[in-house]
This record gives sequence, C-alpha cells and structure tokens, in this order.
Amino acid sequence: MKLAPHSKIVFIGDSITDCERTRPIGEGLFDGIGKSYVSLVEGFLTAIHPADAIRLVNMGTSGDTVLDLKKRWKTDALDLKPDWLSIMIGVNDVWRQFDLPRQKEIHVSPKVYEKTLLELTSTTRPKLKGLIIMAPFYLEPNREDPMRKRMDQYGAICKKVARKSDAIFIDTQAVFDDLLTHMHANAIAWDRVHPNTIGHSVIARAFLNAIDVPM
Repeated sequence: MKLAPHSKIVFIGDSITDCERTRPIGEGLFDGIGKSYVSLVEGFLTAIHPADAIRLVNMGTSGDTVLDLKKRWKTDALDLKPDWLSIMIGVNDVWRQFDLPRQKEIHVSPKVYEKTLLELTSTTRPKLKGLIIMAPFYLEPNREDPMRKRMDQYGAICKKVARKSDAIFIDTQAVFDDLLTHMHANAIAWDRVHPNTIGHSVIARAFLNAIDVPM
C-alpha cells in the first residue's frame, strides 16, 4: 500500500465527497465522515489494514467549484496538515454552464479551472507525501452529449495537472464508463451526477486500487 502506517489523508471536493459529513471537520463518531465513497474507503482500509490506523478526514462541501476550493484551501486543506490529499472537483464547474447557462458570472471556464487547480496543487504538493486528483464525471454514455463532452475536457485537464503536480490521477469517468456498459445511468445516479451506493462503491474501489489496495 502506498500509504504509510498512521498516515492522515484529507479528501476535499464538492457534494459527491460531502454527503452529510460533520461540520466543521468531517470525521468522528456517528457518520462524522459522511456517507460518500470516503466512508467506504475508510471502512475497507480499516478492515484490510487495521494495524496501519489510517486517519481519513472528509472536507467536501456541496456546490463547490474549484474557485470555492481556493477560498477555503488554507483552513480546509493546509491547516489540517495531511500526509496525503485527495481532490475531486469539477462537476459544478461544468454543470453550472448547463443548468444555469445565463448566469455566466458563476461559470468556471476551462482556462480558469486549469490555472486554479494547478496553482493549488503545485504549491501544496511539496508539503505532502502524496497527492491524488480524481477526474469529475457525468454518467452519460453518449460521448457526443454536450455536457459529457465538456466534462471529458475538464477530466483531461485533471490528468494534465496531475502530471505536472506529481500526483496520482484517477480516471473516475473511465471506471463509470465500464459500469455503464452493463447498467443504465439511472440505476447509478438519478441526476447522472450524484451517485447511489453502487456509484460510491465504484469510486471507492478505483481509489483503493490507485493506492495499491486491490479490490
């Protein structure tokens, strides 16, 4: 496993990470870590490597874009002094361009998305033992669908930033595309964005595989 014993890993992102996590810090008793893929990762890590005592903290915030992440980066990422940091952001950066097309002032262009994500990761990477960037996704099998095409563009940016920032890249969209060859999107996420337990399990499995915990 890539994580050393007693490592602390912070997960930061939007609603897909959030999932009712405790405020202000997402950890502790009674579902403090929330009900997303983060809780599944914690469960399997503890079950498979109990002696390593890995500490997971969920700092997802529903509705966030990469610009929102930048505003809270110090308090919700750096100040927590993680050994590892996992980022999954971009769904809202894309979604707002489609569900609120006239409110252009809240849209995050690909250029701004890349610049901001690279700024955050490149300045933070030297302080970490490991960095993980997870691509945003949209559960639409038709790759010519406008929102799917745009999400793929932002996923490609994540891959590019991961390479420049010496980060592990997880192609979350690709693992969902595999699932979509067997299941309809509505059986995974009612709005093609917010996954049910099946979807969160897919993300958790991809994450654990990326840190060399075979699932």
